[in-house]
Amino acid sequence: MRGLFYVIAALAVMGLAFWAYQENYKTQAAIKDVRSLHARIGAAHERLGMLRAEWAYLNRPDRLADLAELNFDRLGLLPLMPDAFGQVDEIIYPIPPIAPITNPIELSSDAFAGVENPL
Repeated sequence: MRGLFYVIAALAVMGLAFWAYQENYKTQAAIKDVRSLHARIGAAHERLGMLRAEWAYLNRPDRLADLAELNFDRLGLLPLMPDAFGQVDEIIYPIPPIAPITNPIELSSDAFAGVENPL
């Protein structure tokens, strides 16, 4: 009986050891994936910073003014001046459409004909 218990205990220890090694390998693979993702995120942040710098360089006011002047015949763009802007009270907002009345309710004052002050 004691020998059977030792065999079962040894098999249980081997099974648990196999499970522990499998979990260790899965954990190491997950850590490797996370490091790879962090590296890709860092590269994406670098690319984003580069793109923002290029966008800022291309949107310089003096460059845009030169481009507007060069392409005035085709685009008709005028330089922005402070007097080119309107006031807020000059904005015309569209009037919302009034929905048609589909179920009218008829009111009658016959009920209050003999009463001086109904309220």
